[in-house]
Amino acid sequence: MPRFSIIVSVHDVAGRLPTTLDPVLAQSFTDFELIAACADPDSPAGALAAEYAGRDARVVRVTGTREAGLRAAGGAYVLFLDAGDVLTPGALAGIDARLRESGGAGAGTEAGTGAGAEIDVLRLGHERVPWWEGEPVAELFEDGDPADVRLPVWATVHRRAFLRDHGLAFPEGRYADLGCSGLVALAAGGTAVLRTVCVRRTERRQAGGTTAGPRAGATAAGLLDQVELVLDRAAAQGLPDDPADADADADDRARALRTQLFDQLFAEVLDTAAAAPRGRAFFRRAGRLYRRYRPAGHHAGTVRARLLRRGAYTAFRALPALNRLTARARAYAGRSVLRRRRALTYAWYLRRPLDENLAVFAAYWGRGYACNPAAIHRKARELAPHIRSVFLVKEKELPHMPDDVESVVIGSRRYWEVMARAKYTFNNVNFEHAVVKRPGTVHVQTHHGTPLKRMGVDQIEYRAVAAATGSFGKLMRRVDRWDCSLSSNAHSTEVWSGAYPSAFEHLEYGYPRNDRFYTAAPGEVAAIRERLGVPEGRVALLYAPTYRDYPRDVSAQFDLARFCAELGEEFVVLLRAHYFLDGDAGLRQAVADGRLIDVTSLRDTEDVCLASDALITDYSSIMFDYANLDRPIVTYADDWDVYRDTRGVYFDLLAEPPGHVARTQRELIEVLTSGRWADGRSAALRSAFRERFCEFDDGQAAERVVRRVLLGQPEEELPAPIPLRERLPAPAAAVSRPRAPAR
Repeated sequence: MPRFSIIVSVHDVAGRLPTTLDPVLAQSFTDFELIAACADPDSPAGALAAEYAGRDARVVRVTGTREAGLRAAGGAYVLFLDAGDVLTPGALAGIDARLRESGGAGAGTEAGTGAGAEIDVLRLGHERVPWWEGEPVAELFEDGDPADVRLPVWATVHRRAFLRDHGLAFPEGRYADLGCSGLVALAAGGTAVLRTVCVRRTERRQAGGTTAGPRAGATAAGLLDQVELVLDRAAAQGLPDDPADADADADDRARALRTQLFDQLFAEVLDTAAAAPRGRAFFRRAGRLYRRYRPAGHHAGTVRARLLRRGAYTAFRALPALNRLTARARAYAGRSVLRRRRALTYAWYLRRPLDENLAVFAAYWGRGYACNPAAIHRKARELAPHIRSVFLVKEKELPHMPDDVESVVIGSRRYWEVMARAKYTFNNVNFEHAVVKRPGTVHVQTHHGTPLKRMGVDQIEYRAVAAATGSFGKLMRRVDRWDCSLSSNAHSTEVWSGAYPSAFEHLEYGYPRNDRFYTAAPGEVAAIRERLGVPEGRVALLYAPTYRDYPRDVSAQFDLARFCAELGEEFVVLLRAHYFLDGDAGLRQAVADGRLIDVTSLRDTEDVCLASDALITDYSSIMFDYANLDRPIVTYADDWDVYRDTRGVYFDLLAEPPGHVARTQRELIEVLTSGRWADGRSAALRSAFRERFCEFDDGQAAERVVRRVLLGQPEEELPAPIPLRERLPAPAAAVSRPRAPAR
């Protein structure tokens, strides 16, 4: 029998699991079993847990919640962790030593139940790391500190026989933790503390700005159930309400514990009631429980507690509203006249009813009709003509908008009206902070690329990027407005879950903008090439580098004019990077000679991709979209080490590239002129890349979004995904046959 059973609750984000499992398996103390409790064994996280179990005999994967893990446990002591929690180096050895010092059972034996013989509960020092800013907070204890039912279960070691004998199972749920901790406090005999940080938790943010574990979605009614359970058990144990009712040898500790439990439980109730409207029924029941279990002589220490005891629901609800009103009045007084007028206009529109048949679309902060929102907009007009669709743009973009698209200028009076009244909103970035998310509205975040670089709160550890991002608090308040998030592959779903921790629904439908890669006809591809001026018979190489978050002398590191000249007459370069052209006479000559075509100003990236025969890029997300075309991709990664360390990435692109990799300009020219860019090795790498990142893109993404969001059709009625091997991407126009390598 092992000394410890460490039970890890495995949730839906596989990326957090190694953070927990690896430090446990690296402990110097090795007499333990590691149980991964997977609610969904078929999920990526469940598959990863099975992989760990296959590599290390100490790891066991069970199906179910942590209750299932506890039933499978065989250790003398049990520690519960969540995926993402970190057991510090040497923690198990320290816990074992503290238990032995306090009379805990030896290794390989089950702890006994004799009074005073064993430690039932060992409270561990732990550290909470804020999810986005601030210093970690360590919580340490002293022997004799009062029990606290709000102390985390993940920083407490329990004797397994003690849990079994008292029927304590620790089901999932934040409020279940509260109830079980209260029952443990009532039943525990020997308790001890370890004044060493043993567990480190990075708080996981939930919607609405709360930071809590992944089980924080329990209902408020469940909280009151747990309060009643604990205080009923306390009453059944005969803890005295009044010292006058006790025998001469009444236990002062029991009375103190009763008061502690009451104060701690109702502090949680008051915080919950104040955090969001819970309804009069919740408040009334909480008040009845407060009056029923309040210890004799107990004095309510806060205004909120006094209002709860009196049942003054209206006054209780008015307190936070009054505070917010006061703050808003002060802020309003400091605004300019223009901002006041805008605020009043918007506030008036917000009082008008929602327009159930109005949808608002925007892309790239109003830079035009583009990307996923435009693709969804087009499909909505086809499948949901009863929905009035408007597209938001900056005023300077109006001349470039399609004639048949209703456009609204951002910041105008009409803008504030449609933003206040639209039932549906779609954007590939975030709307401005002033936009209010009204109840009953549906906001779809379409994104604009599969992430290689770190995104959202995952940028925090990269200081230069984090500084440019600004306030992560404001970012996450915008994220809280999302109802749905589009994914083109499982990798994106996992990244969005961690980078933007909130309560939105993942729509794994593919990216609508990529539909054209499967629906465009050969004649359309030829027409685009003719419009761009691509010479017939030439191999068109799309060169699309990404933006850097650090200073970089591009012209010194990549001589594009020389590159075009050395490629020869077989190729023409389609350049999508405007900053190369400024003041460069060599590039102007390359354009004049027909070796280079500047396509930076074109609105539709999809057209440029369709016109090309191969892609050259560095770390741009265009590679993931382009892979749908099943055309060659060459990665030019001259500064990969700097980019990886400065910007942060989610996987090693050089280890899993979509094609051949060049680290210098000379290598890049050699890959292209030798014909290796389109050889069998390139195809094999691209095939593996497509399997991972083209999972949901099959030409039907926009239809799925429209049918699910605008028409309300259930998942089973949506177009079924077409298997990757059965998809037919738009064919390239040129015959891309590489030359035989020179001998």
